Amino acid sequence: MPTTYRPYMPEQGLLLPMSLSEWLPEDHLAYFISDAVDALDLEAFHIRYEGDGRRRQPFDPRMMVKVLIYGYATGVFSSRKMARKLHEDVAFRMLSANNYPAHRTIREFRQLHLDEFSALFVQVVKLAREAGLVSLGRVGGDGTKIKANASKHKAMSYGRMQEEEARLKREIAGLLKHAEDQDRADEEHEGPDDPNGGVPAELKRRADRLKVIEQAKARIEERARQADKADGRFVDEEGVTRALCGRRVKRPYGEAEPKAQDNFTDPDSRIMIVSGAFEQCYNAQAAVDEDSRLIVAADLGNQVSDCASLVPMVDQVECNTEARPYIVLADTGYASEAGFLGLESRGIDACVALGGEDKQRAVGPDKPATHRMLKRLSTPEGRAHYRRRKVIPEPVFGWIKQVLGFRSFSLRGMAKVSAEWRLMCAAMNLRRMHRLTWAPG
Repeated sequence: MPTTYRPYMPEQGLLLPMSLSEWLPEDHLAYFISDAVDALDLEAFHIRYEGDGRRRQPFDPRMMVKVLIYGYATGVFSSRKMARKLHEDVAFRMLSANNYPAHRTIREFRQLHLDEFSALFVQVVKLAREAGLVSLGRVGGDGTKIKANASKHKAMSYGRMQEEEARLKREIAGLLKHAEDQDRADEEHEGPDDPNGGVPAELKRRADRLKVIEQAKARIEERARQADKADGRFVDEEGVTRALCGRRVKRPYGEAEPKAQDNFTDPDSRIMIVSGAFEQCYNAQAAVDEDSRLIVAADLGNQVSDCASLVPMVDQVECNTEARPYIVLADTGYASEAGFLGLESRGIDACVALGGEDKQRAVGPDKPATHRMLKRLSTPEGRAHYRRRKVIPEPVFGWIKQVLGFRSFSLRGMAKVSAEWRLMCAAMNLRRMHRLTWAPG
């Protein structure tokens, strides 16, 4: 008896058009993101398109927001890949309702609405709080280094900049002299009129390079001045740079260290260690609720150290959730006397390590808040709290970097990269909220 197959007729047309709600399983992430975005306030996205009616019809911001968030929630971060997915992926087609914005349109929409996407992250946190998904018991804070959209080979140290600046100035002077001699010789011999002689192009190339280096030097010097100001250094009447305590400092005020670097592609990024290698990076911060594994605060900086982020992240948790965490957990990178005093003034309990498990940081008598933290960590209750730290924020970073593949930013500059990080965190939260909402039982 011959085998009978199920009907397969790809050329057969449909008598009636299919509904978008029939394209995917009813519990699909795309439907959840569509419903969640519809529940958010997108008025800020619409304001930009208010006009007198003569504007070309733009794509609906609701659709663009859904496509971008779903892209980040499923590991598609490139605008070109999103544009292709709109043709090839059923979930993307459902969210776009058969609209097909070009990759330039997607890219420009993301860049134009960076502030709105940052605010959208806060709305998602509040939505999760209202849904009862955020308990705000233990909150774990941590940072992770994410590569910038720039190559470390496009960075140069301050000392090397000084050498290149001197070399370029010598070469420009030599080319100018050569051009003058050539012009003089042409006038004397009435040779062919060749005013360029290949020299102006060389001059322009070197002059442009010199301008870029001078701008990078100015940025490094400004950072050095700001660092000296923050450290309380000053110049006395004799022109000697002194520390806050009055001790003489060898390096003149505002003068950069020879090893200080600046990147020509993304000047806001910094050299950091990632998996044992030096890369141009940003330091992405996240505070995570223990029970839900939802990100309740997100920030980004370009400092290798995390210690300055402790109090601002806790303040952001309170602002985003309108509630106070039961206890804050953080590793030794966040330990500082100023941070501990800031938490105490806010009445917030915390367990922040003062060193590795086998080696505690030495605490001087002039750090009373650090002594109190050490005493708390030495109690059984403090140790029990701190043991939970690793399992709160680190799995979230694992999902973002390993599962979704978000290991580098697409944008450049501190403000843009910070907004992209919050967009990533909002998408990660919605993905997690979908799992919590549709969990069996």
